[in-house]
Amino acid sequence: MMIPTAKRFTIQEYHRLTELGFFQEGDRVELIQGEMIQMAAKGTAHTTVTKRLLRALGQRLGDRATMQIQDPLFLPPNSEPEPDIALVKNRADDYLSGHPTPEDVILVIEIADSSLRYDREVKLPLYAKAGITDYWIFNLVNNTLECYSEPYQDNRETCGYRQRRIVLPDERVSLPGFSDLLLDLAEIFPHQS
Repeated sequence: MMIPTAKRFTIQEYHRLTELGFFQEGDRVELIQGEMIQMAAKGTAHTTVTKRLLRALGQRLGDRATMQIQDPLFLPPNSEPEPDIALVKNRADDYLSGHPTPEDVILVIEIADSSLRYDREVKLPLYAKAGITDYWIFNLVNNTLECYSEPYQDNRETCGYRQRRIVLPDERVSLPGFSDLLLDLAEIFPHQS
């Protein structure tokens, strides 16, 4: 008897499905380890934090890096996540020739409420395995920022980050790659009344 298995997609097959119109306008899907994952709907706190982050990052970064908002990252062999925000190195063609790869990434940011467990247990090891040096989770459950750095992979294929730093909502944090740029979390997290 044959045991059924899920079909895993390559990045090329995923792109071909997109070209063929398999996905509808507005579908929020990303490819994670060969599986097409439906992304969670965003609540008001998520969208508010996203807007505030975009404003603050844009003001501080200027043209020192390129900011992506829910755009794909190319993580061979079979993942193309679409993080909430990614800071990538500037490139003359603005990535017309292909999505950013791990070598292009300065910082990946996920904003998490209902997706917190997924962002920690699925995306964190995915980004670490790809060698993305800095990964932040804006934890809306606890109103803290989780900063992960120094990716590792052990000989059992376990991937993660050696460093985890918790930043409180009344603190400031410097942006990876830009030690002179500080982000004040009081500007970002929704104020509780």
